[in-house]
Amino acid sequence: MARQRDELKAATVENARLLAESLRQAEALREADRRKDEFLATLAHELRNPLAPIRNGLQILKLADHGGTAIESARAMRERQLSQMVRLVDDLLDVSRISRGKVDLKKERGELRAVVDAALEASLPLVEAARHELTVRLSEAPMYLDADPTRIAQVFSNLLNNAAEYTSDGGRIDLSAGRDGAAVVVRVTDTGVGIAEDMLPKVFEIFMQVGRSIDRAQGGLGIGLSIVERLVEMHGGTVAAESPGPGGGSTFTVRLPLAPNAEPPAAPTAGPSTAARPATPARRILVVDDNVDGAESLALLLQIAGHETRTAHSGPAALDAAREYRPEVVFLDIGLPGMNGYEVARALRADPTLAAVTLVALTGWGSDEDRRRSREAGFDFHLTKPVEAAAVEGVLARFSPRGG
Repeated sequence: MARQRDELKAATVENARLLAESLRQAEALREADRRKDEFLATLAHELRNPLAPIRNGLQILKLADHGGTAIESARAMRERQLSQMVRLVDDLLDVSRISRGKVDLKKERGELRAVVDAALEASLPLVEAARHELTVRLSEAPMYLDADPTRIAQVFSNLLNNAAEYTSDGGRIDLSAGRDGAAVVVRVTDTGVGIAEDMLPKVFEIFMQVGRSIDRAQGGLGIGLSIVERLVEMHGGTVAAESPGPGGGSTFTVRLPLAPNAEPPAAPTAGPSTAARPATPARRILVVDDNVDGAESLALLLQIAGHETRTAHSGPAALDAAREYRPEVVFLDIGLPGMNGYEVARALRADPTLAAVTLVALTGWGSDEDRRRSREAGFDFHLTKPVEAAAVEGVLARFSPRGG
C-alpha cells in the first residue's frame, strides 16, 4: 500500500511538472506571438519615415514644372513604385491590427457599385502597368450592403492586385458581381499562374506565396489574401479560391450578406457648394520632424504653394522656434528627441501666446488609438506618413485659428 501511495505521489508530481511545462510553453508562444505583432507594427512604422520625403519630392517635381518627357516618365515611375511600397506597408499594419483585434469596422449602408469603383481606382495603376485587359460586369439592379466601405473596397482591391501580380503581362482579369438569394457574390477571375490543388486550402494563410518562382519578382508579402479572408469573415461573409491547376488561372469568390430590406439610403442633405472655393491664403507654418529630409521637403512643398515656413528637428527646438516665429500652423511629428510630439503639443497649448495655433500631427502611427491620443494632447488634425499633398492642402483649407 505504501508503495502504491509513493507511486501515486510521484505520478502526481510528474503530472504537475508536465502541466507547468505546458503552461510555460503556451505562455512563451503567446509572448512570441505578441512580439511578432509588435515587430510588424514597428516595422511598418519605421518604413513610413523614408517614404515621406520621397512623396514630398515627387510632389515638388510635379509642381516645379521642370518639363521634359524623361523627367515626367521618371516621376511617374517613382510614383508607381512609391504607391506599391505604401500598399505593402499598409498590409503589414493591417495584419498586426487584425491579429490583435484592433480593427473596428465603421459600417454604413451603401451600394456595392460605389465600393467596387473605389477598389478599381486603387488597383487600376497596377493593372494598367502590366497591360492587362480588365472586364467589369455588375448586376443592373442596385445591391446594398451594411458594411465598412473602406474595408470592403480593400478586399476587392487586394483581389485585383493579386490577380494583376500573378498574371503575366497582357493577361485578362474579370470582375463580376451579382445577387444570389440574400447574398452578393463577387468573383475575380484571372488568366494567371493558377494554383495547385494541394495549395488551394492554404492560399489564405499568412505569408503564403503561391506560384512564386525565380523568374517572378511580383507577388507581394503573402499577406494580402490573409487580410481578405479576415475582413470578409468580420462582415459575416466567406471567400473561396478555385483553380484548374498551374497555368490555368484562378477565381476568388466573395459572398457577403445583402443589407436586410435593402433600400437606397436617404439622400444626404446638401451642404455648401465647394465649386468656387477660393485659393488657400498664405500661412506662416512651422514643420517639426527629426527626419531632416522629411521636414525640409515638406517645407519646400509648402513654399511652392505660397506659404512661409520654418523647420525644427527636436521637441525643445520646436518650442523655441514656435515662441520666436509665432506660426499659424504647426506640422508636428510625434516621435521627437528631447520631447515627444504629445509633450510639445501640450506645452504649446499651455502657452497663452501660442494656444491658438493649429496643430497637425504628422506621424507614422495612424491607428484609432493614436488619433485619440493626438486629440487628447491638443492636436486639431492627424495625418499619417507618407502624407499626400492633397491632405496637407485640405488641412490648410480648413484652417481656423482657435478662438477665432
